[in-house]
Amino acid sequence: MRLKGRAVKPKDAATLIIVRRDSEQPKILMGKRAAGHKFMPNKYVFPGGKVDAGDSRIRPLNDLHPSVLKRLMKGCSESRARSLALAAIRETFEETGLILGEADSVTITSRSAQWNAFLQHGINPRLDTLNVIARAITPPYRNRRFDTRFFMVEADLIKGDVHAASEGSGELLALHWVSLRDAEQLELPVITRMILKEVQQRLDNGDSPDIEGPFIHFRNGKPVIEKI
Repeated sequence: MRLKGRAVKPKDAATLIIVRRDSEQPKILMGKRAAGHKFMPNKYVFPGGKVDAGDSRIRPLNDLHPSVLKRLMKGCSESRARSLALAAIRETFEETGLILGEADSVTITSRSAQWNAFLQHGINPRLDTLNVIARAITPPYRNRRFDTRFFMVEADLIKGDVHAASEGSGELLALHWVSLRDAEQLELPVITRMILKEVQQRLDNGDSPDIEGPFIHFRNGKPVIEKI
């Protein structure tokens, strides 16, 4: 769908790719967006969503790796970079029930209802475990646009069990662990297919906070791939 006039400004969003390596073929967690969603209905995606106001008020005890922070700041401020990482953790918790963090002697506090639901488990979010592997901006003249950062983390750093969402809940449906090969057979957004290739490359060749990833955006209606 296209809108007449000026292109819609993309909203900051973040997603989390969780990699589980307990079998011969590494697996990632994906879920299906409900048919009623206005943005990418019925598509399989990684957990994630928009940055919330509460994400900017959290002060984690463990900060982003300096290289990750530096790469994120190519497109935003330092505080916004942390908000993006926290949004990925929070949205993953809301959509899957999984918690990325660890128990500390003191649990941080928040006025955000969403963050209080996370923090009531006595676990603080850990930003130092995250790597940012890609960034993508939805094409212009869509009714909804997002500037999304794709984070990746190892599943052994995650606590909790995946919960099942019900139809109409607004959360991801059919959450399951899937190999990258099988993921390619799902109904995926174009950008997600591109990100899967980046994940596979990192699994094959090794991952590091210092390794740049693709920044996919559009110029004059055509996709442009730079580095983040």
